Amino acid sequence: MILLKSQQEIEKIRRSCLIVAEILERLKEHIRPGVSTFDLNVLSEEFAARLSAKPAFKGYNGFPYALCTSVNEEVVHGIPSKKRRLAEGDIISIDFGVIKEGYYGDAAVTLPVGKVAPEAAKLCQVTREALFKGIGQAVVGNHLSDISHAIQSHVEAFGYSVVREFVGHGIGKNLHESPQIPNYGPPGKGVKLKAGMVFAIEPMINRGKPGVEVLQDKWTAVTVDRSLSAHFEHTIAITANGPDILSQPNP
Repeated sequence: MILLKSQQEIEKIRRSCLIVAEILERLKEHIRPGVSTFDLNVLSEEFAARLSAKPAFKGYNGFPYALCTSVNEEVVHGIPSKKRRLAEGDIISIDFGVIKEGYYGDAAVTLPVGKVAPEAAKLCQVTREALFKGIGQAVVGNHLSDISHAIQSHVEAFGYSVVREFVGHGIGKNLHESPQIPNYGPPGKGVKLKAGMVFAIEPMINRGKPGVEVLQDKWTAVTVDRSLSAHFEHTIAITANGPDILSQPNP
């Protein structure tokens, strides 16, 4: 069952999302060669504490840290490590969430480490564009799969592939709520979208083949062919006036 949120609930989700957005922006300033992914996790927890928010991922289904740090061929759920230090030319996905006043916020971004190869920059650009293509379909009267189809169509036009095993999701009082939102599929399928639905839309796109596997740590998902992967995520509310991006600060 998809829970519709009141405007008051949406504003609470927005407040959590804006904290996530601020923390991701602060972390961007620390993405540089030599920094360990563990260092980034420590900073994320410090920033959350200053903003009186609780990290959403730490302890969630046993995940050991507050921040997901996925580097290069790592797709999602990368575990921070003191041994993993960023190098010039890497790309890193940082995925973060908080809970405050009983409501969750969630967002992710993939960032370059120093100067990256043109193909890595292009993958990140296209994945971010795909996120906004999907968000553009999150309007009243559309079907859920219209979001999925818009994402898939955009990235496959550039020769990239869509990860099947991980999907977007509803969000609110729980970090993961119904429905699941795949990043692929035909248009016009699934539930009709209504005002009050709140989704975390998050394309995970591979430069090579779509297949992924989970490493022995039981969390870190990597591309089977070890090609680069990028991941972007926003939490959005569907309104009568179109999609409202809750995790994007007002200009």
